[in-house]
Amino acid sequence: MQSALRDDALTTTPTGVAVRIGLPWIRSLPLACVREPALTIDGHAAESIRVRVGDRLVDPSALIDETSWWFAQDRLVLEVEGALTPGRHDVEVDFRLLIPYLMAGPGGGPLELPQHLEASLRLDNTPIPSVSLDVA
Repeated sequence: MQSALRDDALTTTPTGVAVRIGLPWIRSLPLACVREPALTIDGHAAESIRVRVGDRLVDPSALIDETSWWFAQDRLVLEVEGALTPGRHDVEVDFRLLIPYLMAGPGGGPLELPQHLEASLRLDNTPIPSVSLDVA
């Protein structure tokens, strides 16, 4: 989905970087539907990814217990430690998205869709005016 990684998605944090991703689905979903997010920057897999939920950093495996929602217009924030040099970086985000109201077949559980997003992003690019908020 083209708008899932906007030009302003890669930003510096006090301890590293954050990547803000838009929901690549047509409806809002519970945050608990996000499975195993992975982040690669310039070909290097990020370690110790945390998901920002409001003012908390949550381990991705703990998302299943979250009661917050990922609204269609908002951004899910993935944070990792470590600085990046200024300029453009190749960013890839992979995760599975569970769709709780669609079954995967007779006797199957909810449908899980693999998601792959990629873009060349400039670190701390000028923010794009938007009504989007970070998931809280």
